[in-house]
Amino acid sequence: MATRFELQLEDLHVQLITMGSLCEKAISLSAQAVQGQAEDYAPQVFETDKIIDSKEREIENHCMSLLLHHHPVARDLREISAALKMVSDMERIGDQAADIADLSVYIEKTFADTMPGIGRMADITVRMVTESIDAFVKSDLELCRKVIQDDDLVDDEFNQVKDKLAELIYGGNLEARTGLDLLMTAKYFERIGDHAVNIAEWVEYSITGEHRSNEHHII
Repeated sequence: MATRFELQLEDLHVQLITMGSLCEKAISLSAQAVQGQAEDYAPQVFETDKIIDSKEREIENHCMSLLLHHHPVARDLREISAALKMVSDMERIGDQAADIADLSVYIEKTFADTMPGIGRMADITVRMVTESIDAFVKSDLELCRKVIQDDDLVDDEFNQVKDKLAELIYGGNLEARTGLDLLMTAKYFERIGDHAVNIAEWVEYSITGEHRSNEHHII
């Protein structure tokens, strides 16, 4: 029979999966908003971001309760410590999605359609968030390292978007202001990828006890 602590740890996993799903929803909605559907989807992003903020506080309280009442050590302590770090990055993902939704109202669908790389960035980052949380719940070291490697895919897409925007602006086919809005949108998706990497690296720490020096670390 599972102990009370083990049951509470399982509940932590469920809460993290829920928060991860909210992050995936926010990313997907923000991508739809920026593709010419801001009126329909931007408000949903803002509402989802609020729920993510609330879920962060709930998980932080749960982790503090586990630490105070059970005094975990070794692997259990690392797991709870990692969860506290992970929810901070997930909360920032919600913020970045809201930033994208803010920009979406200024981007016409005609221009968004010229940047398919932005949609691909959204798809990749959703998968990275999903896999990083799965890796935590399953203690899957190989999967969390895959997430870290997949950040290169996001960076490649960002560089392609940046080059395409420069080409359009210099050719007189895109206003500089619109180009800047699209570039910032791509940059926010790139930052979401960095936060997914942060999550994966904390998963790696929870499993191995070692945390790599993180060049992607952002706040």
